Amino acid sequence: MPMAVVHVDHAPRALVANVMAFAQEFAAEVAVGFVSAEGASEFLGEGLEGLNVSAPFRPRQVKGTLIRTDNLFSDLNQWMLKVLLAPELPEGMLNAPRGQYRNGVELARAAQVSAMTASRFLQQLRRERFLLESQEFLTLVQREELFERWSSVAPYGTADLPARFLANIQIEDCVRELLNKVEGDACLGLFAAADGLRVGHVSGVPRYICVRHMPRFNLATPGGNPWNALQPFPKEAPHVLLRVARFPESTFRGAVRRDGAMVADVIQVWLDVLNHPTRGREQAEHIFRKVLRPLV
Repeated sequence: MPMAVVHVDHAPRALVANVMAFAQEFAAEVAVGFVSAEGASEFLGEGLEGLNVSAPFRPRQVKGTLIRTDNLFSDLNQWMLKVLLAPELPEGMLNAPRGQYRNGVELARAAQVSAMTASRFLQQLRRERFLLESQEFLTLVQREELFERWSSVAPYGTADLPARFLANIQIEDCVRELLNKVEGDACLGLFAAADGLRVGHVSGVPRYICVRHMPRFNLATPGGNPWNALQPFPKEAPHVLLRVARFPESTFRGAVRRDGAMVADVIQVWLDVLNHPTRGREQAEHIFRKVLRPLV
């Protein structure tokens, strides 16, 4: 059996675990070894267990900051969670493949992420016991706790930009025309998206447009920039509020087309309205009860 050995000055447990998991999943025919200058060694392969040596304990000094742990709910990790949940959601609620996956390679291919990204994600799920190992396909478990943890990354206290359309036509037509011109970088969000998904519960809130980056306006030269259809910070009541998506990959990859315009998916809407001061929790609970509860 061929062997790959890596020598490093310091080998954190998380790094070793991630590399070993990656090797086991994608290169099972190759033995792998980690050797550190601290005296530790760890090997993966038949008959190599006797070479494993733990590093002597040395207290680590941490100055002025906490040690960062892996983020289960990073942008792409949230997207992969959506991909795993997609087959159980009603059609039209989420734009994602509706398949089942045996391993990280298949998940990476379906989610269009790197194999390493998918491997790290699955390792985190295993570490936190959210992944059932005994099934043929990757299966999420302890979902009530998973959704509760997921809700902790819901946006809170965001800076939204009010804007008003210059054209004197129906607002719905203006929104649809704008979103079609900037598809992939913007979509309807929050309460307007809930209405588009037919799970709306709260009325009277301005339309939100989620954007990848806050657009630049140049009203002196209106041509060529679709966002110049809007007047930012108008004196009159705004037609829309622009909000930068906190997790753009998860937001825009999962967006669906409804009534001729892109709207955020149902999980994203649930997250984004959760902490909104205008009956946001009420809207989120309605979505959870009507759509997400069956997943738990």
